[in-house]
Amino acid sequence: MTPRDASDAYDDDRGQGDGPGGSRWSDLGRPPLSGTALRRALVREGGLWSEVDVVQRTGSTNSDLVALAEAGKAAEGAVLVAEEQNAGRGRLDRVWTAPPRSGLFFSVLLKPAEVPVQRWGWVPLLTGVAVATGLSRAAGVDTALKWPNDLLVTVGGEERKAGGILAERAGTDGVVVGIGINVTLREAELPVPTAGSLLLAGAANTDRDPLLRAVLRSLEQWYGTWRDAGGDPAASGLQETYAAGCSTLGRTVRAELPGDRSLVGEAVAVDGDGRLVLATKEGVQEPVGAGDIVHLRPE
Repeated sequence: MTPRDASDAYDDDRGQGDGPGGSRWSDLGRPPLSGTALRRALVREGGLWSEVDVVQRTGSTNSDLVALAEAGKAAEGAVLVAEEQNAGRGRLDRVWTAPPRSGLFFSVLLKPAEVPVQRWGWVPLLTGVAVATGLSRAAGVDTALKWPNDLLVTVGGEERKAGGILAERAGTDGVVVGIGINVTLREAELPVPTAGSLLLAGAANTDRDPLLRAVLRSLEQWYGTWRDAGGDPAASGLQETYAAGCSTLGRTVRAELPGDRSLVGEAVAVDGDGRLVLATKEGVQEPVGAGDIVHLRPE
């Protein structure tokens, strides 16, 4: 796999700079990632990860990797990491921006051929479980999942969003999953007051190299288990594990649905299709497959 803008790729041995007059070591609290070191640690015979590339900056790692996959230039297990994104995207085309090297911004290509396409909706939920598991082990910080794709941490007694996941189809046989995690973002750098970071949540470790390794190894393990089970969320343990870590369950929420429709109810379950089930005041249980979820404060 060759990054689409190879001129922005780091040369691990020569130490290419951040730009005119800049240096990728300009913030010593945010050292650069080494693609060479990551490849040595993660790419192995029989393993999921086939390539790991680190680029200095790009618009969106998801867009780049989707384009590479559709052009036949990326194999399953390709990982594309950016030290900085200037057009990163979240759900509903929201923009994701952060200072260079302040977080982990990367995408992976998965091709779950053994799994029926109707179960591919579990991929972002699976990724959430894997990210939360990996960060818990490597950063020593409690994390929670907001359905369907947000990673939450607690800062000053309040839940804040520290990460997000975006899954996109790549051709007929692939899914590109983009992951963004705020690692060392400081209070003054937060894009909105409801954002957070591992640093602000009191993480024991904010070194991005071991954090990225832990997340990718956790994702490899969960993806393999789910794929071996034919994508069955119950048999793989994914459905139960996701529910246990999902902060949305048991709360009153408002679901902003397509077509300018909204639905308020208690989130009571995540069903076998990965949908959030809401119990409304009318006594009806409605599954929500897509939408923006707002956690409502108790009245």
